[in-house]
Amino acid sequence: MLKIKKYLFLLLVSMTIGNATAQNLSYNVELSGNAGSGDYAPFWHISNRQGIMSQENSSGYIRAGLAGDYKFGNSDWSINCGIDFISTKNHTSTVYIQQAFADVSWKMFTLSMGQKERWAPLKNHRLSTGGLTESGNARPIPQIRLEVPEYWDIFRTNGWFTLRGHLAYGWFSDGNWQEDFVVKGNSYTTGVRYHSKALFGKFGNEKKFPLTFEGGVHMVAQFGGTSYNHLNKEGETMTNPTRFKDYLLILIPGRGDSQYGGADQANVAGNHLGSYYLAFKWHEKDWLLSTYYEHTFEDHSQMFWEYGIWTEQLVGIELTLKNCKWVKGVALEYFNLKNHGGPIYHDTTSDIPDQISCGDSNYTHGFYNGWFNYGMIIGTPLVTSPIYNTDGVLTCYNNRLEAFHIGIEGEPLSYLGYRVLLTHSNNWGTYKNPFTEIKNNTSGMLEITYKPHFLKGFDVKASFAFDKGELYGDNYAGMLTISKRGIIDIFKK
Repeated sequence: MLKIKKYLFLLLVSMTIGNATAQNLSYNVELSGNAGSGDYAPFWHISNRQGIMSQENSSGYIRAGLAGDYKFGNSDWSINCGIDFISTKNHTSTVYIQQAFADVSWKMFTLSMGQKERWAPLKNHRLSTGGLTESGNARPIPQIRLEVPEYWDIFRTNGWFTLRGHLAYGWFSDGNWQEDFVVKGNSYTTGVRYHSKALFGKFGNEKKFPLTFEGGVHMVAQFGGTSYNHLNKEGETMTNPTRFKDYLLILIPGRGDSQYGGADQANVAGNHLGSYYLAFKWHEKDWLLSTYYEHTFEDHSQMFWEYGIWTEQLVGIELTLKNCKWVKGVALEYFNLKNHGGPIYHDTTSDIPDQISCGDSNYTHGFYNGWFNYGMIIGTPLVTSPIYNTDGVLTCYNNRLEAFHIGIEGEPLSYLGYRVLLTHSNNWGTYKNPFTEIKNNTSGMLEITYKPHFLKGFDVKASFAFDKGELYGDNYAGMLTISKRGIIDIFKK
């Protein structure tokens, strides 16, 4: 991994040393601090921030990055590179690389190499609670990703039917962090591989008719790696293979062979989960109305709605007002992850031949502990991340919940904007370890953004956030972020 990051850095540098090798070189510098009262930083000061904020009630960071774009004359080839360093206080790492990537594009195709911040599809990440499979809640995962990032009229339908998607393989880099986090004798994994694939279709042409429909599927997986103190049994180690055929086995999920554990031989190899997406949009000159539905699955029962359709889902509606300064966007969401198919899971045996595919316990896994990176859930942040666990166990203690959410943003003045997030959740814990009583939580944030005209490229963000309830306790904090972005004009003659 370090060699790849080195090569990406050298590639970025090579784009900045001559006036014939780059068209744009931009920089960003950011300083942020969070402080307040309570046991933790408020939920909306830590969530959906690409893993750069800490759950500690006071923390901060300094961030600096470079990015370069180059287009090869009038050809269809282009390159986009970036590198981003962060130095932190009270965080999982003291100094680390947040982003280091090179995107090579040809026509509609892009080969993306390295780790890069990405957001959930079909949602406004500034107003939504995020995606259920990948949301932007955790630090980015290094990967090699072949994608069609924008909708492509591959069948030449004059824009009435377009497709986009991706295929990616990568690796988790948090093995050392996991080892340091767990209390002796508890399970952790190293060398885990990552896989992601998605296909989305868009039906309709908003230039001809205002109604469009988007839908698709996004699936991810963890495979390979070594589990130490497997199932919290001290000294027990288990390793999953990473042969070429295992990469194919993850691409088209199937049962593992004799090199896998018993569960992977009986079911499918690796930890698989994913989401279905549906969205209807009505496009007008002055406004856009979007309604969206996302259903998450971790088993065949959830994948085919075997035990009910109105569960394990996020339903939302967003209104974008293009010419209204005071309210530019409003999003309302309802989230339900209470069922998990049901409380019971049972594989077929000679004594009990019935197969019951329930008890899925979303975002957890026996071998990989769960769907997280550096302790932060990669999917929806509404599920409590393992980073909050004080017992040194890497698992999810709260994945059965429902939530109601609203997000509003506006820009009443050219130099002044705001964002408001307010979320209420009811939490049941897990089927295995339920809470004795339902834990309620209300989290909110008011963020003000100031862009002074006399200081070009500067942004100043001040926010106040809070938690109120039994899940995270009562937390109150302020956060101040100062950033500077600009273009380096070393290529001008």
